[in-house]
Amino acid sequence: MSVKIKYQNTHFITSAPDIRHLPEDEGIEIAFAGRSNAGKSSSLNRLTNQKSLAKTSKTPGRTQLINLFKVDEGCHIVDLPGYGFAQVPLEMKKKWQKSLGEYLQKRKCLKGLVVLMDIRHPMKDLDQQLIYWAVDCNIPVQVLLTKADKLKSGARKAQVMKIREAALAFGGDVQVDAFSSLKGLGVDVLRNKLDLWFAPAYQQLDDLDIESEELPSDEE
Repeated sequence: MSVKIKYQNTHFITSAPDIRHLPEDEGIEIAFAGRSNAGKSSSLNRLTNQKSLAKTSKTPGRTQLINLFKVDEGCHIVDLPGYGFAQVPLEMKKKWQKSLGEYLQKRKCLKGLVVLMDIRHPMKDLDQQLIYWAVDCNIPVQVLLTKADKLKSGARKAQVMKIREAALAFGGDVQVDAFSSLKGLGVDVLRNKLDLWFAPAYQQLDDLDIESEELPSDEE
């Protein structure tokens, strides 16, 4: 089923410190995860053509909550807390990473994971742990190598090829592409991947519409 979703209609629903404060575990959720300062907020703003859907911060590690956005009926994007930034208190870091891990392991409506990495500093230990977990749970992964405009074309292509090669070791469905919020590079790739992941929710809505049309009316 081919679906073209209007991501510009995406809007903020709620923030939660952990999964117990999120809405019902139903529909389809796509999670965005990455190291602090990997460009998560900028990528969400570019995806949706909104300047401040996700608040960007010059202080890495500022996003402490799970942020939920509604794309359409039954379709949500989840902005997970940034991980791996050294200059935050250890207790706070543990708390963030606990809520991050809990969401990834227990949220049944999670159907895809977008992992963002700075193209100049990819595949850190926590990035790899995240991808291994997703593969173990049969969750497809889209790796976005962000800030790709920081490299010249040749160096960028070489880095993408290198990380694609490294990603083969994970097994499972792990795709790797360059991305730049500033230049718009890779935005179509991201939207097409999300369209694919969200498609079953639209199929379900279509099926419900067909069923309602087939129900006998009271006049018969």
